[in-house]
Amino acid sequence: MTGGPALPGRDDDPDRLYTITGGRSRAPENAFDLVTLIVAERQPAPGMQSEHARILRMCEAPTAVVEVAAELSLPVSVAKILLGDLLESGAVTARHPRFAPNKARLPDLDTLKQVLHGLQRL
Repeated sequence: MTGGPALPGRDDDPDRLYTITGGRSRAPENAFDLVTLIVAERQPAPGMQSEHARILRMCEAPTAVVEVAAELSLPVSVAKILLGDLLESGAVTARHPRFAPNKARLPDLDTLKQVLHGLQRL
């Protein structure tokens, strides 16, 4: 008995996951969390592992780690290992949204109060 039907497009076969990660079970510490944005810095190279190539293609625009895992139909832990490989080689950059440039900061408190008072008067 197999324990029920597998989810479509999802292959959590331990042998496959072991092969994809080269036997590794952990990503670089503190390199990624679920919302870290990944951006490809170059195109896939011939002979590159297929999962790495797919990540580079999908991350031409900033893509969250959780989205990469979902698109690859892999556990997040496995996606983080693959992303760690690409980060180490310089093929991708990673940035957490909380480290956005200063221009993206929230407006000052006075401006927010003025907006609140304006909304209350409506």
